[in-house]
Amino acid sequence: MLYYSTNNNSPKVNFKEATLRGQAPDKGLYFPETIPSIDKNFIANINQYSKEEIAFKVIQPYIDDLIPDDDLQKIVAETINFDFPLVKVEENIFSLELFHGPTLAFKDVGARFMSRCLGYFVKNDPDSFTDKITVLVATSGDTGGAVANGFYNVNGVDVVILYPSGKVSKVQELQLTTLGKNITTLEVDGSFDDCQHLVKQAFADEQLHEKLFLTSANSINVARWLPQQFYYFFAYKQWEDKNNPPVISVPSGNFGNICAGLLAHSSGLPVQHFIAACNDNDVVTEYLETGKYIPKKSVSTLSNAMDVGNPSNFVRILQLFNKEFQSLKNVMSSYSFSNEETTSILKEVYLNTKYLLDPHGAVGYGALKKYLQQHAGTAGIFLETAHPVKFYDVVEPIINNKIQIPDVVNDLLNLKKQSIKMDVKYEHFKDYLLAK
Repeated sequence: MLYYSTNNNSPKVNFKEATLRGQAPDKGLYFPETIPSIDKNFIANINQYSKEEIAFKVIQPYIDDLIPDDDLQKIVAETINFDFPLVKVEENIFSLELFHGPTLAFKDVGARFMSRCLGYFVKNDPDSFTDKITVLVATSGDTGGAVANGFYNVNGVDVVILYPSGKVSKVQELQLTTLGKNITTLEVDGSFDDCQHLVKQAFADEQLHEKLFLTSANSINVARWLPQQFYYFFAYKQWEDKNNPPVISVPSGNFGNICAGLLAHSSGLPVQHFIAACNDNDVVTEYLETGKYIPKKSVSTLSNAMDVGNPSNFVRILQLFNKEFQSLKNVMSSYSFSNEETTSILKEVYLNTKYLLDPHGAVGYGALKKYLQQHAGTAGIFLETAHPVKFYDVVEPIINNKIQIPDVVNDLLNLKKQSIKMDVKYEHFKDYLLAK
């Protein structure tokens, strides 16, 4: 399997090279040259397979022989060693809970997979890495915590996380800033888009690359993006009516998650329709209405991990559909919700069903509900991407009740935040990296 740049001006590379580079030299994103086809018999008999067997079957074609099967099976098993339950919320609405990993967010899957692949490459080919690998990651909330946890104490790897000051929840911030050792956190006086722009500038800086071995741990990195397919297959395994595939609603910010779902669908996973559930950052919602893609400055919302004004991974979605607008519209719809609507959804679902959503899951639920009301006889799944406790300061006043705090969060609350303040000027970020 080779990967080409979406800008079509860089050489094709294998999985290892794409993982190490993060972004292509021409500033495009790496995309698989061919989409693997999952055997129809495998799909038809998916209930006979363990989740480890399913995940290995999905990811192996993207890696080829760069990681031996035995080692890849171990990496996969360590990546997904927690539950992915499909929970009934209403008669035709189910929640796929993706918050049972170590940082209580769906991004644990991609971060754990990437960290283990990178660790394998460093361990088994040390001559290729004369210096430490520096992993750069911009986060709007959950990515940074998952990456910090996944890469903590990985030999030969330093991690630098950038997050927007005052725009992540308290729990998210503690997950980002309390580990230390090989994890450094920069608290940027700006938005997530500013953080992402700094990272992209660093990858395009040839002078910086002469001094540091840089790679990205955002979902622009194929090793973060591709394994997100796993839980779509896990959801289908638990879906009872195999003759009537689900509609799937995905809370969408940088669009890596829903892009992975669309990729799984292109490989043969039965899905009736996808919904990109957005907050007030509605660039893609407007695109699907008008056919015009116009990036905007991101705005802060209750579902902060989705506060992205120019989603990086949308270019991959366009690539998947050969940039054919109508082909994409046939498979994916999008709805956006305000803070007021998000609050109302969260409160109403809790009162009516006792199921507790986080703000991102509330947007996902709202989008699915809206679609199902317009398409009689359909049923679907929304992705509950983070544990509500990560947003207890937002959720508790809405439901007028306390959230039971897991031990992993209780432990965090007693730790001291460690971060370095930084403005949005690239030269200051570059000077920091060179001095580090």
